[in-house]
Amino acid sequence: MSAVQKQTADVFSSDWRSFATVRRIEHCLLRPGGVAVQWDDGRKSLFHTEWLRDNCPCETCVHPVTREQVFEIIDTPVDLHAESAGLNGQGELAIGWSDGHRSVFGAGWLRAHAYDHATRLERLSAERTVQMWRNDLPIPTFDYQAVMSDDRALLAWLLASRDVGLTRMVNMPTTEETMEQVARRISFIRESNFGVVFEVRTKVEAVNSNAYTTLELPHHTDLPTRELQPGLQFLHCLVNDATGGDSTFVDGFAIAHQLRLEHPEAFELLTQIPVSFRNKAPQSDYRSLAPIIGLNARGEVSEIRLANWLRAPFDVAERDMPAFYQAYRTFSALTRQPEFIVRKRLNAGEMWCFDNRRTMHARQAFDQASGMRHLRGCYMDRDELLSRILVLQRAE
Repeated sequence: MSAVQKQTADVFSSDWRSFATVRRIEHCLLRPGGVAVQWDDGRKSLFHTEWLRDNCPCETCVHPVTREQVFEIIDTPVDLHAESAGLNGQGELAIGWSDGHRSVFGAGWLRAHAYDHATRLERLSAERTVQMWRNDLPIPTFDYQAVMSDDRALLAWLLASRDVGLTRMVNMPTTEETMEQVARRISFIRESNFGVVFEVRTKVEAVNSNAYTTLELPHHTDLPTRELQPGLQFLHCLVNDATGGDSTFVDGFAIAHQLRLEHPEAFELLTQIPVSFRNKAPQSDYRSLAPIIGLNARGEVSEIRLANWLRAPFDVAERDMPAFYQAYRTFSALTRQPEFIVRKRLNAGEMWCFDNRRTMHARQAFDQASGMRHLRGCYMDRDELLSRILVLQRAE
C-alpha cells in the first residue's frame, strides 16, 4: 500500500480512533436530500442531509477534549440543506450548509460509517468474531509474565477471551493478590454478594452456593439470578491436590446453534419464554426473569442463562408447558454430549478466564480427604473487556 493510496483520518477524530483506508472518493454529487459519493472501487454511497449534518466532526459540533457531541440536530432549521459539496486537497468531503456552517469528512471515516447495503454487510461480517468450538478445542493459553508486561500479549489474550470465550493463563504466582492484579490489567472488578473476590473451597455452612461443597456441579453460568450476568469469570488455582474436581466447559453458543439447526421450535421457545432464577440466602434474595437463550438486536445468540439449582418452577402457559419441558430437556442433553465437552484439570499457578454469558462451566465432584483444593475467583463485565480491546487497538 503506497502513501498515496492510504487515506487517513483528520488530525482531530471525533471518537479518538483513526480511520485508515485504501479507498478514496472519486467524486461526489450534490442531490436533493443528500450527497452521493462514488468510491474508487465502484461502490456508491448516499449520505442524507440530516445524517451528514448530525455527524459533523468539527470542534464546534464535537467537544475537543471529551470528543462527545455537543451539537443537536433539532437546533438546525427544518429546511437545512447543503449548498455545496466537493473534495478538498486531501480527498475529504467538504460541505457548505445553508446556515453558513461547514463540515469536512475524511474518506476513511465516511467509508467506515457508510450505510449503503454493501458496506453494511461488510461491516456486519467484520463484527462477527465469535469462534464456536467443540471438544477438540485447543484452549488458547497465555503466559502470565507476557500478559502483565506486554500490551501486545495482553491484546492477544483479550481477543481470545472475546472470540473463543475460554482461555487459560499459566506460570502464575500462587499468591492471593495475583488474580486481582491480572484482572485489573483489563479494568475494575465487578463486586457481587460473594465479595470482590470469592474463595472456591469447601465450607462447613455452604449457605449460598453449591460451589462451596464437594458436589459435582453441572454445566451452568454464574449469577443467572442477576439482571445482567457477569461477562467474564476468572478462576485462579492456588492449590489442587484433591482427587477429582476437573473443570469441564461447553460452548453455549455452539449448543444454541445446534439447537437452532436441528430443533428450531425448541430454540424458539427457549428464546421467547422467560425463566425465573433465584438465589436465596439468609441476607440476600436475588431474582431475575429472562430466557435461557438471549438474542441481540440482530437475532444472534448473545447470552446463555442457566443454573439448574437456581431455577424457580417454570411459569409457562398451560398449552406450552409440555413443549417447553421438551425444549429444556433437549438443550440440557446437548450440554452433556461428549462432542461438546472440553475437560481439563486446573493446576496450581493456572487460571481460567471465560465468558460467563456464553461458556457454561462445570466441576466434577472431588474427595476433600485426598488433598486441599483452593481456587479464587472474580467477575468482570463484558463492557470492560471490549473497551480495553478498543483502546489497545488504537495503538496498532
